[in-house]
Amino acid sequence: MPSPRRNVEGRPLGVSASSSCSPGSPAHGGGRFEFQSLLSGRAPGADPTCTRLRASESPVRRRGASPLAAAGPSLTPPPPPSEEDYLNLNPSFLGIALRSLLAIDLWLSKKLGVCAEESSSWGSVRPLMKLLEISGHGIPWLLGTLYCLYKSDSWAGREVLVNLLFALLLDLLLVALIKGLVRRRRPAHNQMDMFVTFSVDKYSFPSGHATRAALVARFILNHLVLAIPLRVLVVLWALILGHSRVMLGRHNVSDVAFGFLLGYMQYVIVDYCWLSPHNAAVLFVLWNPQ
Repeated sequence: MPSPRRNVEGRPLGVSASSSCSPGSPAHGGGRFEFQSLLSGRAPGADPTCTRLRASESPVRRRGASPLAAAGPSLTPPPPPSEEDYLNLNPSFLGIALRSLLAIDLWLSKKLGVCAEESSSWGSVRPLMKLLEISGHGIPWLLGTLYCLYKSDSWAGREVLVNLLFALLLDLLLVALIKGLVRRRRPAHNQMDMFVTFSVDKYSFPSGHATRAALVARFILNHLVLAIPLRVLVVLWALILGHSRVMLGRHNVSDVAFGFLLGYMQYVIVDYCWLSPHNAAVLFVLWNPQ
């Protein structure tokens, strides 16, 4: 008797679809065999690269490992600010006061520089201010003192002139030293058309004309016998000369003020170290009276 017809898979045609899809059927991957197939995916022959990737992607970390350590190398904390940084952030009252005075000094100097240029408000008197500049320059005073010392025929006159020469040289030395140390630039509105300048003359603090004016004025008033009108003229010459330095834009107000103070104190040094035929006989032998 011929066998019943079978389907393509080899099963009898009479078998129903429901029986072929039963949950416990081993031929069609029942629940038990599906679970076993999942377990078999973790067999020792599995890909180790995939295993390591899954382990690295796991949010579970080792005990004691911090997130920053896992993310990368730890960042060192910034060093604490130094004392200079604290001073810059918290300026002292003295620093604020000095900056304020400096700002006022620059503003006032610019306002008083009315002869700094020919086109300034007082530009027409600029030639007169430059003539005053020459009257307070060191070279005319040194040459005039040497000439008078050569022509002098008395011990008293020679003694005064020798000390005046000493005062002028002391003034040049101290002013050049302070200018080289401070190195304060001249005002921006100044024109470098000064009379016979040297290397240190590009600096502004202190005013050499102001120191010389105060020194010479005090020297003359103490060692020359002058009438009252002449004494007033000497004082006016010193004051106007100092003021002309600001008007020409050569100096700031603080340069002239400190120059007056320095020149006044220089006379104290000259008077203390007064040269005479008794303590400096060599200097006076060079100019014996006729």
